[in-house]
Amino acid sequence: MPLALHDTIAALASPPGPAFRGIVRLSGPEVRESLSGLFRPDNLATWETSVLPVLPVRHSGCFWLDEIGRDIPVSLYLWPTPRSYTGQPMAEIHAIGSPPLLEAMLAALYAGGVRPARAGEFTLRSFLAGKIDLVQAEAVLGVIDADDHVQLNRALAQLAGGISGRIGEIRVDLIALLADLEAGLDFADEDIDFISAQETTNRLARAEESVTRLLDQAAQRMRSTGAARIVLAGPPNAGKSTLFNALAGRAAALVSATAGTTRDYLTAELTWHGRRVELIDTAGLESAAEGPLQTALEISDVQLKQADLILWCTPIDQPDTQTLDAAIPVELPKLHVLTKSDLCAAPPADEIAVSATTGAGLENLTTAVVARLSQASTSRGELLGTTGARCRDSLLGTVQALQQAQEIAEAGLGEELLSIEVRTALDELGKVSGAVYTDDILDRIFSKFCIGK
Repeated sequence: MPLALHDTIAALASPPGPAFRGIVRLSGPEVRESLSGLFRPDNLATWETSVLPVLPVRHSGCFWLDEIGRDIPVSLYLWPTPRSYTGQPMAEIHAIGSPPLLEAMLAALYAGGVRPARAGEFTLRSFLAGKIDLVQAEAVLGVIDADDHVQLNRALAQLAGGISGRIGEIRVDLIALLADLEAGLDFADEDIDFISAQETTNRLARAEESVTRLLDQAAQRMRSTGAARIVLAGPPNAGKSTLFNALAGRAAALVSATAGTTRDYLTAELTWHGRRVELIDTAGLESAAEGPLQTALEISDVQLKQADLILWCTPIDQPDTQTLDAAIPVELPKLHVLTKSDLCAAPPADEIAVSATTGAGLENLTTAVVARLSQASTSRGELLGTTGARCRDSLLGTVQALQQAQEIAEAGLGEELLSIEVRTALDELGKVSGAVYTDDILDRIFSKFCIGK
């Protein structure tokens, strides 16, 4: 992507299609000049002095279109100084959201020398002006593409600088450590210790711990970038497939009174209380199996390990022959569900009890699942899946450099080698935030944006 930052650009900034309002956005050094002759303010005196204020100014007026032959009433918001989103003079024209009208306005601007904006070019200019970093730029795309409130909240948290602030703190600590190490190199002939070996090791260990947490978040987000994976598991004939059909609203799974009917796994994309989920039905877990059943259990095991939440199903009318803790590793997220509650006159009040036959308890189950997923999302942090995918290698490189630096410090191999590893860690962190970047990286990120953002 050629970085022609001195061009004045324009694009539609509101969703396509008819609407009550549509927005045309401009950015560049010649914004006011580009509007000259097209925008006719109601108050000419205010327009002529609007180059002076620092804050954006709203102007009411008309946009002249030769093709239509009349003035179109519009509101124009002008940011006349670099204190804008893009770090350049900006303007937004708010008009009636008629697609032909908005296209005619853009055509008039293009005819006057304004260039059509490329995908993501407004956000790219914001990044290059230092208004946001790459992590926040990706959060802009995350806000646009969010499918539910959980994804939206995570993107907004990243846009607000939560992750960027933590990365910034780590970089500041490492820069301070590097300064201490290089100060020691300047006075190598003097008997002066700017930092002890133990303090160096402690500071490197703290930085490694912080980056490792970010790396774990990146891995989790890469495994869970779309709908949350909800896996139905339990002993054979526990009513999992019947429950799957009831929750999916269709007869997708084969149901039989014979245990072990389900051999493969089935999936259904659903939305529960505004949250997208992928419901997965698996084979009943048995302690001893062979042949096709053993293959089915191996497939189920893969699904369990990839689950965001496991619903362990136990029939309410049968003793639990295989306890939850024994069947599912403690570290995997799980929720106990009593099935076939219609067979019990008084289901336990402190348990989630459901009946796929009558529908009793299904609403309580979906509410509990969404609450549990929201709780898990908060504990995982606010890193987006797209950011996690891009940053994983850089974060891993940072951890490796910090580990190598600790080994050098413990072996007493000297500040020169230590400084090299700390610089490597700083460079890798810089790739995450955008302090270090290439045109290729920017191309990959901003080409995913829509035009006008």
